[in-house]
Parts: sequence; C-alpha cells; structure tokens
Amino acid sequence: MTLMENAKAGLVTPEIQEVARKENVEPEWLAEQIAKGRVVIPYNKRHKGLEPCGIGEGLLVKVNANIGTSSDRAILPEELEKLKVSIEAGADTVMDLSTGGDIDECRRQVIANSRVPVGTVPIYQAVIEAIENSGGLIHLSVDHIFEVIERHAKDGVDFMTVHCGLTKAALEMLRAQGRITDIVSRGGAFLTTWMLHHDRENPLYEYYDRLLELARKYDITLSLGDGLRPGCIADATDRAQIHELMTLGHLTKLAWDKGVQVMIEGPGHVPLDQIQANVVIQKKLCNSAPFYVLGPLVTDVATGYDHVACAIGGALAAAAGADFLCYVTPAEHLCLPSVEDVREGVVVTKIAAHAADIARGNKVAIERDRQMAMARKNLDWDTQIRLAVDPQKAWSYREKSVPAEDDVCTMCGKYCAIKTVKTYFKAG
Repeated sequence: MTLMENAKAGLVTPEIQEVARKENVEPEWLAEQIAKGRVVIPYNKRHKGLEPCGIGEGLLVKVNANIGTSSDRAILPEELEKLKVSIEAGADTVMDLSTGGDIDECRRQVIANSRVPVGTVPIYQAVIEAIENSGGLIHLSVDHIFEVIERHAKDGVDFMTVHCGLTKAALEMLRAQGRITDIVSRGGAFLTTWMLHHDRENPLYEYYDRLLELARKYDITLSLGDGLRPGCIADATDRAQIHELMTLGHLTKLAWDKGVQVMIEGPGHVPLDQIQANVVIQKKLCNSAPFYVLGPLVTDVATGYDHVACAIGGALAAAAGADFLCYVTPAEHLCLPSVEDVREGVVVTKIAAHAADIARGNKVAIERDRQMAMARKNLDWDTQIRLAVDPQKAWSYREKSVPAEDDVCTMCGKYCAIKTVKTYFKAG
C-alpha cells in the first residue's frame, strides 16, 4: 500500500509519526490531511537514509533547492557540494535537474548523499537520450519516456515533475491569445516540440493511467508541472495558464483515486497584485492539493537579484496559502549557479517561508521569533545567532566587527538602547 492508501485506511505510519513530531501536530490529524490530499510526504522507500518531510496545509512552509549539471558545465563534485550546502542552509528538499554529463550517476549520487527528499524531471533525460541516440527529440518514443520515469523511481527519487496538463487544447489557446515569452518551461518546451511535430497529444496526458501505475508501484509523489507558466509579468494569469491548471485539477482527483500523492506546480512571474488570486484559484481548481511555486518573481528586471524578487513573491504567495517555495538564485536567467549562489538562494527563500509561517499563525514559527526577541532583550548573542536563519553569516558579522563591550554590538556600542533601558530599570 502507498502512504496515501495507508492514511485513507486510518493507519499512522512511522513516516507520518515522524513528520507530526517535527511539525508539532497530532499524527491522526496529519494522516487525515494526507488522506484528503492536502498534505504530501514524498517518501520513496528505496531512498536510504531519508528523513520524512511533510508539505501542505497546516504545516511549516517548505523550501526546495534546484541543483544539477548543464550541457555546458557538468562537474559532479560541484553539484554534490551544492547539495551539501543546500541542506546545511536549510533546504527541505532538493531537485536534481541535470542535463549534462552522466545524468544517471549524478542522480544516484545526489540520492545517496541526501537525507532530504529528492525530486527530478524525467522528461529532461528522456529527451536528451533521444537526441544523443537518435538525432533529435522528435524521435522520442512513449515507451522511452516511461522507461526513464521508472529508472528514476528505481533509483529512489521521491517526487517527480511531470507536465501532464500541457494538452493540445492548451496549446491552441496559447497560440490564439499570444504571449511575449511563449513557453519558458524546459519540459514544456520539449513536449510542445514533440506534440507539434507529430500532431499528437501529450503522452504524459494521453497515458496518464500508465504514469499512475508507476507512481503507485514505487509510491512516488507526482508534482504536476506547469508547462505553461508565465515567463514574464505581462503573461501572468492568462487563459493558457488557467486552462492547464484546470486540467491538473482533474488529474489530481484521478491520482488520489489510485492512492498517489500529488502536488501542483505554479508560476512563475506574477505581479504582486495577482499573487493572492493565483493561490486562491489553484486551491479551488485543484481541490486544495499542496501548491508548489517557483518564486513567483514579482518583476522582470531584478537580474542578478532575482532571488530577492523571488523571496518577495514567495512570502506573499505562502501567506496566501502556497505550501512549497522553489528557490531562485542570484544567477537566475544568467548562468548555472555557483555553490555560493545556491546557498544565498536557499537562505532568502527560507526567510520568505518563515515570514509566511508567522502570517499563517504557525505556533512553531511564532515561538522562534519570540525566543529571538527575548535573546535580544537579554543581549544573549549566542542564542540570537543560533536562532538566525543564517547563523554562519550572523557569526561572520559579529567576528569581523568586535565591540569594545562584549554585551553590545558596534552599531550603537555603549549607547545600546536595550542596555541603557535595562540599566535604568535595574537602578529604579
């Protein structure tokens, strides 16, 4: 039985118990949320050493870090260092999006070295192998797509992005309305090219039952991808995007009927005033399934600082009900990120997630901030740094600017407001 089937049967599995403990919720309540599809625990039993992580309504907002090789830069040790740094910085999951070098080996090494859930996008590898072996992605066969999906599942992948909602009807709508950036999803672009060349339906949609069989067999969580996500502010919340979302809502119910856990992926580039509406629409159309957003980026002109644009949008989206934030690094739209870019991307997105957790009334998050406030009042620098989202950076600032008096910092020095009032109250 899958984890969702166990939850529907009223069974509280060890994975559910562990997530409930970490989230400070009742295990029975968590099992009910999983049975309803409102929470997922991506957990492939073939992934050894995995620590279960819950994503969804009523839980802390989670953060994903994307790593992986490219056709221009395929250095496995570098990607493993990014994995290590991602987890150290607080990423709750990672995705291996490798498209260069030995893709199988990279994925297997990432899984072997990750204690957090690992996701992939199998269509990338399926297309690359078709190009390398047959001379073009148009030669990709349906059987090969599913062979690659099963290969990933056997290796221990916990969740997979599959662009099942990108249908011929959605493409017709896209063509009719026009867009500035057309399709910016790599998986969406691969499938669109194949569909238009062969004048056929998306195989991930046409053979969705086959996909569900594999997902159920290995207990893979499906992350239903947004192949038509907007790639710029002007394209946000258009008919093609919403059409795809409606299809994903239908496919979500089919997955639940088979005991398969599902997340829904979302935009993209969205202006501030449309973010809340996007979340409300997703929750309504997709039956309150967990919402996994890339950003959203709230402007197109933050090049070099897209992680900041992402954090702004992510905080607002999560406060409105999104459950899972995919980080963006400072290198977004420019190049493959460095190890330091990855670390910075995780940290700023963790800040966004935590800010949203407070707005959502999460007791764990609120208590952490209360403890930080008490530590500041007490001039307890060790506790302040321990509670920080990025203790490493906090320590570095403290060490490079040493105050004359140990209990203050060099911003105010001996004129520290907290110390002054504290002294006055003691004297009184």
